[in-house]
Parts: sequence; C-alpha cells; structure tokens
Amino acid sequence: MVVGLDAPPVLVDEWQRVPEVFDAVRRLVDADPTGGRFLLTGSAPTTSTHSGAGRITTIRMRPLTLPERLDLAPTVSMKALLRGDANVHGRCDLTLAEYVEEITASGFPGLRNLAPRARDRQLDSYIDRIIDHDLPELGHAVRRPEVVRAWLRAYAAATASTASFESIRNAATSGVSDKPAKTTTGPYIALLERLRILDPLEAWLPTTNHFTTLGTSPKHYLADPALATRLLRVSAARLIQGETPDIVIPRDGTFLGAAFEALVALSVRTFAQRNDARTYHLRTHGGRHEVDFIVETTHGIIAIEVKLSGAVTSSDVEHLLWLRRQSAVDCIDTVLVNTGREAYRRKDGVAVIPLALLGP
Repeated sequence: MVVGLDAPPVLVDEWQRVPEVFDAVRRLVDADPTGGRFLLTGSAPTTSTHSGAGRITTIRMRPLTLPERLDLAPTVSMKALLRGDANVHGRCDLTLAEYVEEITASGFPGLRNLAPRARDRQLDSYIDRIIDHDLPELGHAVRRPEVVRAWLRAYAAATASTASFESIRNAATSGVSDKPAKTTTGPYIALLERLRILDPLEAWLPTTNHFTTLGTSPKHYLADPALATRLLRVSAARLIQGETPDIVIPRDGTFLGAAFEALVALSVRTFAQRNDARTYHLRTHGGRHEVDFIVETTHGIIAIEVKLSGAVTSSDVEHLLWLRRQSAVDCIDTVLVNTGREAYRRKDGVAVIPLALLGP
C-alpha cells in the first residue's frame, strides 16, 4: 500500500513483495538526496536487493511501548538519563494488575482494541502464519510444524534468561528420545530472528574490557511479551496467581518477573534506539553479578535493573552499585525500574523509576 504520493514522505508498506521498489527508491534518492522522502516498511527481510548503504537507513520497529499504549505522560526521559542530568520525579496510578494486563494485551497496534478472546485468536494466527507461511516464503520448508511450535514455546519459557539453545531444545522435546539435530533447529533460529520474531539481547562486551569473566550468551526475548504468554497459554489471571508455564526453564525468580522484564525491555530498547544508543545485558560467569540492561552511547552507559515490586531494598541495587564502582566504566547513571507509584532518587544515587513514568 502506498499513501501520500503527492508529498513526502511517501510510505511503501510491505515493499519486499515487489523488491524492484527498493531499487526504484534508491535511484530517486541518488537523483535527490534530501532526507526523509521515503519510508519503506516490511514484515519480512529479503536479500535480493542492493544494500542501500549510504542512502537508506534501517530502523527496527518494535511493538508499542507503555506510554504509547496508554497515552501516559512520562516524567523521566531516557535522553536526560543518558545526559546525566535527569530530574527523577513523578507519580503514577498504574497497579501491578494493570502492568500484568499489558504483558498479555500485546503492543501490536491492530490488536489493541480487540476483545481478549479475539486478541488471543489473532496472536495464535500470527504465530501460525510465521510457521505455515513466512518461513516457507523465505525458502525454508517446514516439514514438521509441531517441532517449530514446540521450540517457540520453549523459547518463550526462556524469556529474560540466558538459557542455552541446547537446554531450550531439550525443554521443547522433553520425553522425546529422537530429538531434532542442531542442523534442524539452527535454521529456524536464524530465520525467526530475520523475521523479527525473536529479539535476543546481546551481552555487553566493552571494547576496553577490563572484565575477565563476562558471559557472552544472549538474553532471550520475543518481539512482544504477549507472544510469549500466548505461546505458553498463560493468562493475566494465571500470572497474577503465580502459576508457572508447563515448560520449565531454570531461572532465578518467577516467570511473572521475567514477563515484566520483557515488557520493560520493549520500552528500554525503543527509547535507547530513539537516542542513538545500544542496549545490552551484563552477566558474569556463574551469575555472580548481573545487570538487566546496559544502555550504551559514545559518552558512557546507564545501568538498569528491573524489579517486580514497588518496594526497593539495598539488595535490589547491589549489582548497580558494584558496576558503578568499577573504575574503568564510565557509568552515567544507575536506574531501577519497578512497579511502584513514585519516581525518586535514593541516597546512594540510584534512580527508582516506575515503568509507567519512563519515556524517551
């Protein structure tokens, strides 16, 4: 679909279905390099075009963040945190139950106004389409769709963990002696990342790395936390009650905590991208020290921990304070994102910010 042909910007949706569009836009940009004249959007990648280097910039589009979903007015911005002069203040009324509802409600704009049952069916259809249509369209015939579904369910159970792909595969095939080989699951993983369904968070490995024990495994997230809860058939009510998925992946803490972290990840990564920053996670070997998110710019980092509670104790910020003490780390700010009602700065300097009050 194309809109706004009479004036820029021109939007071309699902451009990859007619790859010639890309080269046509590239030629028009060569003729007139004025920025912002074209927006090319698509849900699947293609390798059949010119790279567009020097002409076209690629931006990862994620589902709606919390302020976009609920028309909130954040009081603490990622931009100010990265500058190091954030005024940490504000109050919000969001309850834990409302946060949990947003975990399962999805950030896909087209689903926001649907009744819960219709929304669940749409999420099921979205997953089915990936397996039955998108993977084959990319040239990978899915001979056993149930294997892909089982693997996706196990990956969903591994949300916000650094579980190995071997352990995810084993969880997906529990009780099955004839497990699929890595050569079978490997292509699924690569293609699901290209389709932007998997959204893994890479480990932070600074170029001036004075750490000798940093882990390198990615942290696992799906594109939308609602995809994870739907794959696992975990409703908002079941999450609130503390029920765990049938597929168990070893982790510290509850699955609800992991799902809330995934909701935070969606906002943090979107806001970081808006500010030309990159997002990572930090975990030392053996898990002695972990920081949920490292947002890095050329000027330094901000370290972010997540807690599914409104109350904050000294133990909740110990990893943030540990990282801040590292002399070779330019730590601009330290942040704990939680489900509380008030944003404030602790005496030790850590900013405590309810997710509803964090913005770009």
